[in-house]
Parts: sequence; C-alpha cells; structure tokens
Amino acid sequence: MPKDATAPPGRPMRADARRNAEKIVAAAGALIAEHGADASLEEVARSAGVGSATLHRHFPSRRALLEAVFKDRVEALCAKADDLLAEPDPGQALTTWLHAVGAHAVANRGLGSSLMRDGDPALGETCHEMITTAGDALLARAEAADAVRAGITIAQLLKLVGAIALATEREIDGPAEADLLLSIAIDGVRTR
Repeated sequence: MPKDATAPPGRPMRADARRNAEKIVAAAGALIAEHGADASLEEVARSAGVGSATLHRHFPSRRALLEAVFKDRVEALCAKADDLLAEPDPGQALTTWLHAVGAHAVANRGLGSSLMRDGDPALGETCHEMITTAGDALLARAEAADAVRAGITIAQLLKLVGAIALATEREIDGPAEADLLLSIAIDGVRTR
C-alpha cells in the first residue's frame, strides 16, 4: 500500500486512510479483471465508495494505482505459494499454485504489459523475481517427490501459464478456458 500523502514521512498511514487505500486497490483489481487495464478511475472511486480526491491523494496517477494492484496480486500469489509449501502432496501443491498464477494472469487483462510498456522496469523485474522464487520452491518439492518430469524449469512453467492466459484473456469465459487449458498442459508435466 502506498504511504498516505498527508502522513509525515516515516509515519504509518492512519487506519482510515489505509482502509481507503485497500478499498481502492480492491475495487481497481475487480474492475481491471472485468474491463482491462484501462478501467475508469472514476468508476474505481465509485466502486470503492470514495471520492475522486481520495483516490488521487493515495494514487496520484493511474500508473501508481496500477502498480499497487499489480504488487498486491503478486504478493498474494507469493503468500499462496508459501502456504502451499505445507501441503502434504507436493505435486498437487504445484498444480494448485500454477492454477492460481493462471487466474492471476487472466485477471490482469493487460495490466502487466501496460506497466512494462510505460514505466519502471524494476517493478516488473522485482515482481517476476518474487514469483519465480515462490514457484521454484514448489517445483523443487514436486521434483524431489518425483511428481514432475525432470528438467522442467519454473521459467518454462510460467511461460506456459502466461501463454495460456494471453490466449484466453479476451474470451467471454476466459478464466474457465484458461483453467481447462492449464489442466491439459499440466498433465503433460507430470511424471509418466
């Protein structure tokens, strides 16, 4: 979450300001999943139940809001991967996470490419590194349990998921189609 523009440097955001910022990010995330990265900022504010001035106080630009949504989603994916490390079936844990990555990618609807095209490449590199690290841990467990074919890398799996998401993001039932295609692809990743 961004620091509240009205808070002095180094001081935490007020609870009500933090709640507003969280509501804005959640509303923006839902609207991006429905309409794409060009979702209306006015609609985001309405959906979050805040005024336009509140939105702009927290997120002075569209880009700042898009970055917050993207980072929030990446952090959620990484937290899910951490949770899945405790699952008793490493192969199923990896499969579950790859489906979550697919849902994340489909819900982005141009968000990642919009951010990479117009801005700081460090954000993309940091988020990619976070996702890769999280996925590597799950893949290593699955490999150790002989649940996936040898020689598969997390980079390959993430490319596969990304390609499926890209191919289905404009379809009416894109999330369901992406999930089905990913299930088919994952069957080819398992050991024989």
